Amino acid sequence: MLELSKVSIHFGGLKALGDVTLSVGQGEIVGLIGPNGAGKTTLFNVVTGFLRADKGDVLFEGKSIGGWPPPNICEAGVCRTFQIVKVFRQATVLDNVIAGGLVRGIGLRKARSSAQKILEELGLGHRAMDLAGNLPIGQRKLLEMARALATQPRLLLLDEVMGGLTPTEINEVMKIIRRLRDQGITLFMIEHIMGAIMRLSDRIVVINMGEKIAEGTPEKIAHDPVVIKAYLGAKHGSYS
Repeated sequence: MLELSKVSIHFGGLKALGDVTLSVGQGEIVGLIGPNGAGKTTLFNVVTGFLRADKGDVLFEGKSIGGWPPPNICEAGVCRTFQIVKVFRQATVLDNVIAGGLVRGIGLRKARSSAQKILEELGLGHRAMDLAGNLPIGQRKLLEMARALATQPRLLLLDEVMGGLTPTEINEVMKIIRRLRDQGITLFMIEHIMGAIMRLSDRIVVINMGEKIAEGTPEKIAHDPVVIKAYLGAKHGSYS
């Protein structure tokens, strides 16, 4: 479904990504992990059009989308959340999600109906008329997901949606992610909570200093000495 072929990008003289090649198959949950500053969010920004690669290409469902602007990529069926939540704080929770639905040009009435359904599915139905800025961080992250889902993505990129959440909230988000996959949405996700990413992912890609250093099943990654040295550390065995 998604293919990156030798994608590279530099900021001045600093290499942010170097010849990264990877794929995400339809129906998969693929995790992207690595140390802070490894280039994970930069990679997401390239996929979703917020940055343009210096070289290489990004393909979605066999079509090159490298260099497309974000609205066109979203319209094609690729949407994302942000590590720093970007909800419209002074708008209601419902209106935030309606805004996502209007991207599809489905009309206000249908967008409102769809938004309410999505909020119910994510456990936010009771907060629909509250201002988004009044939500606690866990619910704001769910709202970010809801707004992305309103665009009807076939591929959803999640950037640390579980960061800062309580264990109970993490378990709920994990259930939601599995349910989304069951509904036919492919997921590509960055996450630092290893217990969650190891249990959720079909495959994991590891990058460090802008380069892919490993790829494989969670079990393989958890015991890869290169990954352990670069990122997981001595307690890696508890993640398998």
